[in-house]
Formats: sequence, C-alpha cells, structure tokens
Amino acid sequence: MTHRLKKEGNYNYIEAGEGTPIIVLHGLMGGLSNFDSVINFFSKKGYQVIIPELPIYTMSLLKTNVKSFATYLHEFIDFKGFDKVILLGNSLGGHIGLYHTKLYAEKVKALIITGSSGLYESAMGSGYTKRSDYEVIKKKAQEVFYDPEIATKEIVDEVYATVNDRNKLVKTLAIAKSAIRHNMAKDLPKMYTPTCIIWGKNDNVTPPDVAKEFHELLPDSDLFWIDKCGHAAMMEHPDEFNAILERWLNKRGF
Repeated sequence: MTHRLKKEGNYNYIEAGEGTPIIVLHGLMGGLSNFDSVINFFSKKGYQVIIPELPIYTMSLLKTNVKSFATYLHEFIDFKGFDKVILLGNSLGGHIGLYHTKLYAEKVKALIITGSSGLYESAMGSGYTKRSDYEVIKKKAQEVFYDPEIATKEIVDEVYATVNDRNKLVKTLAIAKSAIRHNMAKDLPKMYTPTCIIWGKNDNVTPPDVAKEFHELLPDSDLFWIDKCGHAAMMEHPDEFNAILERWLNKRGF
C-alpha cells in the first residue's frame, strides 16, 4: 500500500488529497490496497479520498451486519467532521454505502457502486467446506476476476488465511446472511441520491443483471459497463474505471 494507515480514536484509515470528500468502502475480503489507483488518481483531482478499515472481523457477532457497518460509517463521517460526502463502494462496501444512504440521505452527495451486493448475493459466504484445500480457495479467488492473473499469490494467501480463521469464517457467514436479510429492492425506488453504477460485464459474483436491476430501481442512476471485467472493476481496469467516474463526477457537478 502506498499510503500510511492512520489510527485515530476507534478508526484506522488512509487518506490523501484535499477537496470534496470521497469515502471508499471495501468489500468482505477486499484490502484497502485494492483502491490504490482510485486514491492516487482522485487525490490529485480536487478530492480528499478516505478509505476506512471497516470493522468486519472486530465487531461483536451480534453487530456483524450491514446495518451496524452503516452506523459505523455514519459515526466515522461525524468523527471526520464532514457535512456531505461522496460514497464509493465495491461488493459488500457498495451495500454498506447504499444502506447508509437509506438511513442518512442528507449526508450523501453522491453514491458510486461497483459489483455491489444488496439485491443478489452469489455464494458470498458459501463454498468454504473445502477451505483447507489451497487450490480450491485459489480457484474461488480467481473466479472473482475476468483475468485470473489479477488474483496474485498475496490475494489468494489472504483469502486462504481468512477462511481458515474460525472467528473470521463465522463473521463471514454472519455477514453473508445479513446481506441477504438486508435486501434493498423495496428501498431503492425511494432513494434519490445521484448514483453512478460501474459494472464488469463478466462479473460472476454479482452478474450483469444485478447492475441492470439497480439501474431500474434507483431513480437517479447512470449505468456504465467495463468489458472483460469481473467483480472488482477498480482493480482489473483501473484507468477505465477512473475515467468513467471522473467524467460522471464532472457531468454531475461534483
């Protein structure tokens, strides 16, 4: 990771740049470094980019759910003293961003989701019966991407360590159940926050139909596709992802 982790109060986060705050929300097994290209690009474009470490594995089991993480995000925004922010979330991070926007719409200027859960969850917490088999876990990690080479040994090792840690596995399963429980299909038509949806055409985790449904249900949304791209567009096609997002932010006056 190119940026130093700050520890303040109950929060660990990295930040860079000055200007309109963009808070980036990582996914279930996504490290902060997954967003290196986002922070490097937008911190030079008049934005203050902040990536908090979400307490996915440190919350009590009872609080290991989407709503608690949305509340945690709200408290972090208050801690930083921000009036209004732009939220950018991938996978579970997108779901947390959406749920936070449902609860605290007045705090969110705009929302960007990519490969977000919230409507459909494909095996986010399943398929770990053979978790001690490294090759099985490697294949699962590779399936997240269109290009399996993106799943470096470092990424595979991290996923393997996570699913073989009993505490983390229990939390992972709890989050997966929570994501299904907090389905947002009924909420989205009442959410008028401008939303940019950027999706990989080859996403196996949250398939393209999910992006179309988000676009249909969210009243003020724009949908953009990235070809030959899986579940983490900002990792697999960082330049294209940043270009799409920059154009959208400029067009919308953010």
